[in-house]
Order: sequence, then structure tokens, then C-alpha cells
Amino acid sequence: MKKEERQKVILEYLSKEHRVTLLELSGYLKVSEDTIRRDVKELSDQGLLKAVRGGAVAPSPIPLHFRVRENHDVENKKIIAQKAISYLKDGQVVFIDGGTTSMALVASFPYDLKITVITNSFPVAALIEDLPNVELIFAGGKMCKASFTTASIDTIDFFRNFRADICILGICSIHHDRGVTGVLYDDSQIKRNMIQNSNFVIALSSIEKIGTAESYLVCPLKDINILVTNINPEDEVLKVYKDSGLTIV
Repeated sequence: MKKEERQKVILEYLSKEHRVTLLELSGYLKVSEDTIRRDVKELSDQGLLKAVRGGAVAPSPIPLHFRVRENHDVENKKIIAQKAISYLKDGQVVFIDGGTTSMALVASFPYDLKITVITNSFPVAALIEDLPNVELIFAGGKMCKASFTTASIDTIDFFRNFRADICILGICSIHHDRGVTGVLYDDSQIKRNMIQNSNFVIALSSIEKIGTAESYLVCPLKDINILVTNINPEDEVLKVYKDSGLTIV
């Protein structure tokens, strides 16, 4: 089998399984692990998959631009939001990032909730305008048009001035080995800084993002306290994350 055909098969296999080991691919394609390792590296360099220790994972299937993500998987975002809302209590200071799942959470806030939200998301800020008991502090900086957030060194410096009770992140990808990763460098740095300046971290992730990876590290799994998903926490696909000590709801 030619290299191009072999790599096509690898991508097709990964699109179905989302994760695969070099050993599995070696047996499936009847070639050496060294050959598979070279194929995986080439495909990773092209951004078609993410090479991880001993194998590969699929990149996140989530669209990059906010306007597309806003209308993607809406019902599952509502499920995640309803699960996460129970962690918010009056008097808290809460970091909220620019993810569209985070927006779904804010849209579900009880009208009488009394918290302070610190965010770099223009859409989140717009939603809070209609909530009379939620105080808003906006993190300024250069605007990222793909995410409708501020994302610059000014934004990072701003978040360093606070210590939040809770940080809520709508994440792009999460993998048991690679941790939480993102597709945009500046956005990933902002998320990392929010985590570092929070007492408790909640990650919001639909099942399609689990087991995927992107180029820029946000944090290792150990930095996340709660992972909120749209599926049953006892689902087998989540076992490896629970085994790592992560609480899943």
C-alpha cells in the first residue's frame, strides 16, 4: 500500500474511533510501527490529527468561528448548562471565558442570582446586561474576531488582578494524556491564566470534544476540578478521566 493510501486509511480509522495507538494501526495496516510513526508525524504536521504518546487522536470537530459555533450542538449545551448552574452561589466571584457553552450557562442564570462575573467575552457581557443582580467586570484588550473575545497581554494582566472563587471554561478539546488544549494560541493563554487565578475550575465539554487534542496547551487534567458533559458520567468513554481523579457530572 502506498503512503498516500495508508495515510488516508489512518484518517478514516481515526474519524470513527477518535483515538488509536501505533500498535493498533501497525496491526491493522500490516506495516511496522516505525512506518506508522512517520505517517502519524506527517499527518500531525499537516494538522489532520494530533500525535500523542504511543498513538494519535482526532482534532476537535468544533468549528473555529464564533458565529458558526453559536448554532452548533445547541441542545447539548443546554444540558451542560443546567448541570453546571448548581455550582454557582450568591456572593461568588466567577471567571467566565468566551466559549459558546459558557454563553449557554449565562443564558440560564436565575434572575435573582447575585454574583460578580469577570469575563473577556463580548457576548457574555451582553447577556449579563439583562441580569440586574449580576455585577460585570470586563477584561479589556485586543479583540479576537474569531471568538468575539479580548485576547492579548493586556487581557492576561487584567485577570492577574483577581482571585476568582470559580473559573468556568468552555473548552475546545480534552484528552486524558494531553490535557485541555485549544486551537488559538492567545485564547489558550487567557484560559491558562484564568485557571491559575481561580480557587476552583469547571470545564464544560460536549462528548464530541472528549478524546480530542489541539496544538496549544491550556492545562493538564489535574488543574480541572469538575468536568461537566452532556452524557451520563458513568459512560465508558469517561472512565479513563474518572480514573485520573477528575470529577465528572
